Amino acid sequence: MHNLLQIGDITDVMRSRLEVAFKIHKLGEGDYPNEKITHVATNGHDGVPAEIMAGLPNLKLISCYGVGYDAIDTNKAAERGILVTHTPNVLNAEVASTAILLMLASYRNFLTDEAHARSGEWENGNAPLSYSADNRKVGILGLGRIGQAIADKLEAFNADIHYHTRNKKEVLYTYHASLKDMAKVVDVLICITPGGPSTNQIVNAEVIDALGQEGRLINVSRGSVVDETALVAALKEGRLGYAALDVFHGEPRIPDALKTMSNVILLPHVGSATHETRAAMGALVVDNLLEQIKSGQVITSVPETAHLT
Repeated sequence: MHNLLQIGDITDVMRSRLEVAFKIHKLGEGDYPNEKITHVATNGHDGVPAEIMAGLPNLKLISCYGVGYDAIDTNKAAERGILVTHTPNVLNAEVASTAILLMLASYRNFLTDEAHARSGEWENGNAPLSYSADNRKVGILGLGRIGQAIADKLEAFNADIHYHTRNKKEVLYTYHASLKDMAKVVDVLICITPGGPSTNQIVNAEVIDALGQEGRLINVSRGSVVDETALVAALKEGRLGYAALDVFHGEPRIPDALKTMSNVILLPHVGSATHETRAAMGALVVDNLLEQIKSGQVITSVPETAHLT
C-alpha cells in the first residue's frame, strides 16, 4: 500500500479507485507520514506549496486535477526527479464553449436583457438593441489545444481569427508577433494562455487601451494574465467596452469594482465545470497515479518533467 497526500478535494469515485492502491492522507486533517508519502493528488488552484514539497523526501509523482499547473514548482520537481502530470485535452471543448458563451453574452447583452425580462420592465418598453457576434475579428492569446478548440467553434460565427503566441504556427489564421498590435486590430481578445511568470499581466494597460472603447476582453485562462487594476480603470473610464471573466487574480475574491459594473460578466472559474468533463479530469488524475505505480510511467506529464518518463 502506497501513501498519497491529498491536497484539496477529490470526488467519491476518485477516492474509491485510489483506496485500492493508496492510504490517503488529506492535508489539513492531522499529521501525515512525510517520509512515506510517495504521491500527491492536487489541483491547479492549490498546487503544492514549496514547504510541503520540500518536506516529502520520497515523493515520486504529483498528479494535478486541471490543465493549468502554475501553482506547482515544476522546475524544482524536475530537479528532484519528481514527475508532474495534469489533465489536458479532456477539458478542451468545455472551456472553449465557455469562451464562446462569454463572447455571445457580452455582444448580445445577455445579463441586462435577462434582467429586463425577469424584472417586468419589458411591460414598459423593449430592451435596447445589442450587437451581433457574427463576422467579428477575434484575437486569441495562446493558440494551444484549447485555443484551437475555440478557433474551431468560432467558425460557426464566421470569425476572422488572429492569434498571438511566442512562435508562429502552421495555421491559416493571422499571426501577430506583438500582442499590442493584435489588440489594435481585433474586436474581441480571448485569453487562453497558461499562467506563470512568463505571462504575468501580459494583458497590461497598453494592450487594454489598444483593444479600445468598443473592444471586448474575455479571460478563461488565469487571472494573473490580466492586470486587474488596469482593467478596472479602463472599464470605469470607458477605455474598454466590455469584459467577460471566468478567472481572477485573487480568486475566489473578485474586486468589488467589477461586481458593480454593467459592462462586465463574472463567472466563478467554471470553464470546465460540467459533470462530464470533471469526471473525465478526475479519471485522468487517478489513471496517472495508478499507471506510475504499475509501470513507472505516466500518461500526461507536463512538459517540464516529460524527460523523466
